[in-house]
Amino acid sequence: MKKPVLVIMAAGMGSRYGGLKQIDPIDEQGHIIMDFSIYDALAAGFEKVVFIIKKANEAAFKESIGNRISKKIQVEYVYQELEKLPAGFFVPEGRQKPFGTGHAILCCKEVLDGPFAVINADDYYGKHAYQAIYDYLVSHQDDQLYRYTMVGYALKNTLTENGHVARGICKTDAQGFLTGIDERTHIEKRGAGAAFTEDEGNTWTELSMESTVSMNMWGFSQSILKELESGFVEFLKNDLPKNPLKAEYFLPFAVDGLLSEGKASVQVLTSQDKWYGVTYKEDKEMVVKAISELKKQGLYPDNF
Repeated sequence: MKKPVLVIMAAGMGSRYGGLKQIDPIDEQGHIIMDFSIYDALAAGFEKVVFIIKKANEAAFKESIGNRISKKIQVEYVYQELEKLPAGFFVPEGRQKPFGTGHAILCCKEVLDGPFAVINADDYYGKHAYQAIYDYLVSHQDDQLYRYTMVGYALKNTLTENGHVARGICKTDAQGFLTGIDERTHIEKRGAGAAFTEDEGNTWTELSMESTVSMNMWGFSQSILKELESGFVEFLKNDLPKNPLKAEYFLPFAVDGLLSEGKASVQVLTSQDKWYGVTYKEDKEMVVKAISELKKQGLYPDNF
């Protein structure tokens, strides 16, 4: 069995890249969130990382992290471009937005030949998550089902004080297997709890703070690639025409479809770690303080 690879989705940095959100240092040594992700991944056993980026950002990306990281771990680059479409399909006129996380992973099909984990570039997941997902990937293989996994977080550990967030609310069975994901694009802290709205705030539905949510940390076998390939074609045929400038092919939607078809199982690995990310510029101070505290606890050295 091949060793798992870490895939980091960074192509969405796109037009926001100039804002430096994902490459903004979060400690005095100049480390960014991805530095801590890769540090934790190396400790868990990963030996290779695939960065999904835009070709136009390659030089800036390598300067900010890629060249430095390549001294510690094997690095490969994949480019998510709008023009990477199956034969017979074309980019809608005026389209600027990437085609989504499902398309991002599909762009890796030429470089992935074994199990792999997927993360976002600008999310801090915590040490436990990398060890849990690595251990799963090296101990499970597809049988009558595709054997996938994801790391879930308690909703209370993923909210910001500075605005609303989008989260996938996970439904699981008694054995901890995923049965479905409800994408909620507008969740806010409300008092001691949380709630979501689907009508611009006219009505709100409460959510348990203990709800398990997906933060886009997935573990897959190579089988997901052929499924994404066929699913993307269906998306281009049926969904893109309805909203040609903004429709996206999301990874959770693809997984949810495989669950519905009875093709896959997804073991939900829960993490009690707190997730950190910079959804809003005001979030950076919280991330800086959190990383400083984790260093004081001895989880990370100043220089690595």
